[in-house]
Amino acid sequence: MRYLPLTPADRSEMLAVIGAASIDELFADVPQAARHVDLFDLPLHAGEIEVERELARLAARNRPGGAGPFFCGAGAYRHHVPATVDHLIQRSEFLTSYTPYQPEIAQGTLQVLFEFQTQVAVLTGLQVANASMYDGSTACAEAVMMAQRVTRRKGAVLSGGLHPHYAATTRTIAHAEGMDINCLPAAIDAEAAVIAAIGPDTACVVVQTPNVFGVATDVTAIGEAAHAAGALLVVVTTEAVSFGLLKSPGEMGADIAVAEGQSIGVGLNFGGPYVGLFAAREALVRQMPGRLCGETVDADGRRGFVLTLSTREQHIRREKATSNICTNSGLCALAFSIHMSLLGEAGLRGLAEINHSLARELKAALETVPGVEVLSPRFFNELAVRTPVPAEVLVESLLADGIVAGVPFARLDPTAGLDDVLLIAVTETVTSEDIAELAGALKRRIAA
Repeated sequence: MRYLPLTPADRSEMLAVIGAASIDELFADVPQAARHVDLFDLPLHAGEIEVERELARLAARNRPGGAGPFFCGAGAYRHHVPATVDHLIQRSEFLTSYTPYQPEIAQGTLQVLFEFQTQVAVLTGLQVANASMYDGSTACAEAVMMAQRVTRRKGAVLSGGLHPHYAATTRTIAHAEGMDINCLPAAIDAEAAVIAAIGPDTACVVVQTPNVFGVATDVTAIGEAAHAAGALLVVVTTEAVSFGLLKSPGEMGADIAVAEGQSIGVGLNFGGPYVGLFAAREALVRQMPGRLCGETVDADGRRGFVLTLSTREQHIRREKATSNICTNSGLCALAFSIHMSLLGEAGLRGLAEINHSLARELKAALETVPGVEVLSPRFFNELAVRTPVPAEVLVESLLADGIVAGVPFARLDPTAGLDDVLLIAVTETVTSEDIAELAGALKRRIAA
């Protein structure tokens, strides 16, 4: 009995011990109106081989990203993950480890997290980084709540270039803290609108670069305006490979930097799990969410690692906790660190240059397509384009040509009125032939 280990006799014995005549008596306090009488609309039990066949049938409906030209981005990017990464994270020491409740015993885990933090701090240009978050969107929400604690203000301005899913997650979580979240309308280049929206009650300004439309922006001026008003600057990055080519958030005046680390070491995975990166200025370290690993020496002077900061409610009083996150994306953080170690500084820079070069090639190809307008004036590896027909219709038609052409912006924000905007991303997994095939298919479909 693989999934039902208790026999009817076992259940009867357990009920007798607790003094219940039947399992139904355990639900006596649940009102009858709240109980479901009949079976739920779910398949009945089946044998293992039948289940395998059904799951295989369902899986066959998916189209692997590597099955043809693939241009999806919009916050999750298809990069090459070296076989070494998967080989190492599947070692039992890593694969089965969980939150270190007795952290100093798990020296290997702590060292991995310490090295991860070091890499994130270097990439973001800030002094301290934590040992990862769930993903980029929840890290963004945590940054906004951290800014509230630091400034003791209730307002937050979210740029119109912030990924709509990040904005929605932030609104959902920060609402419980009583924060006033000002989400600006979607904008290709949102700098002026963001600066104009800063007020005396603003705790932080949240900007993304490259933004959801692929636009890379030096946000130094926004940071200066925020600081002049006593607010913090939170910089969001959804494409971690861009750290290899663009200015770091710290260089642009960020107080807090959050990012989605999926691009480095983690596959698309049907949307998760991913890994959130979180870094801040050293002065703000005690308000950081999550946990922070540190380096020390033991009684014999040997190098060792400790859990320096643990701010979760299970370790201290709930009202004092800076975060209620109950775990970190440890395995994904490990994958990130392994891939970063394999790349090194030169490798990451080279990878970023390949991505940007392909994006320039993509832009040139799209500019030959009648009716298509490239909207992103500055970019890393993703472009927003305006199409003469609804982007969703165009994407569906291109699937017939075996091309996944990108993400219609309306799928991210149906209310923005940008049904004709398509987000197209390229990475090192895209070839020049793929780009030419996309441009040719666009010409045929639009002309038809």
